[in-house]
Amino acid sequence: MFGLLGNKSSSLVGLDIGSSSVKLVALSKSGHGYALEAYAVVSLPPTAVIDGNIQDVGEVAGTIEKAIKVAGGKLGAAVAAVPASAVITKRIEMSNAFTEFELEDQIKVEADQFIPYPLDEVALDFEVLGPVEGSDSLNQVMLVACRRTDVDQREDAISASGMQCQIVDVDTFAVERTFPLMASSEQNPESLVGVVDIGAATLTLNVFKEGEIVYSREQAFGGNDLTNSIHQQYGMSIEEVEQALRLNELSSEIAEMVVLPFRGTVAQQVSRSLQFFYSSGAHGELSSLYLSGGTASIDGLANQLSEELGITTQMANPFVNMSVESRINRSRLERDAPSLVKACGLAMRGLED
Repeated sequence: MFGLLGNKSSSLVGLDIGSSSVKLVALSKSGHGYALEAYAVVSLPPTAVIDGNIQDVGEVAGTIEKAIKVAGGKLGAAVAAVPASAVITKRIEMSNAFTEFELEDQIKVEADQFIPYPLDEVALDFEVLGPVEGSDSLNQVMLVACRRTDVDQREDAISASGMQCQIVDVDTFAVERTFPLMASSEQNPESLVGVVDIGAATLTLNVFKEGEIVYSREQAFGGNDLTNSIHQQYGMSIEEVEQALRLNELSSEIAEMVVLPFRGTVAQQVSRSLQFFYSSGAHGELSSLYLSGGTASIDGLANQLSEELGITTQMANPFVNMSVESRINRSRLERDAPSLVKACGLAMRGLED
């Protein structure tokens, strides 16, 4: 078993290890809400993480160390996440007569029937969701499993940085946890709301209804295409390009010749993803759209999507109603916020009772 759905002993740092950067968020409780204590976004070498798999534990550990320093240090334990694409999730019905230990043994028997690799290679966890509707004897149980190597990679990198990895979550669970902080309180809870995560290598559309993801689709497209184009055409290092993009410090020539056409390509890819959603026929139309991920902060992208799609589109910002530590640069935080959605959700997991 691993700590995907387990208990925690104290507040933990959210640590999102992506394809191009490490994002760190430290939160504390503030009344009935949260306060942002510190955050960091630090670029990773291009080959350190590929397709969600850590290829170089040492490089990732070194980047996490840098993120800890940027955030102010003295951070002891973390919540990390594996990508949903690496996870098998299944809801099953189990007798409520099982003790906790009996249930754990029975879960392994159930899991063996649908997991396509040996159980000794699997990190497995479960959560009892509650009684099955209309039944006095059955509970609904959510079972989650992934390859143990996916968990071990993250634990090894975090341990090598000097921190402890206390919980391994799933990235979509983190996005669900963050959603109420992004969504407008005036929104009809039954409305369909899209969150498009545009990362370095993937674009993912998650559609929410009543706070839960009801549709999800990932496609291979992301900001690496833009980064590599600028790197090749203008001789800047990958790290310099990513930093300039993050801080909006690219020259007007690069912005016009490379970024603007790429923004149009992003809009086409988001539109394509929405077409797949609508063609599924299972749901209605979206009422609004939020953009998350590092590539989402391209200037003018939200406005372009609003115009082209006819859907109100805005940047995801889970910190908009939080109190923010005075040392944090608020204008930079506003720009970085879309890339911190998963890390924020992981930090929230670390504060759950």
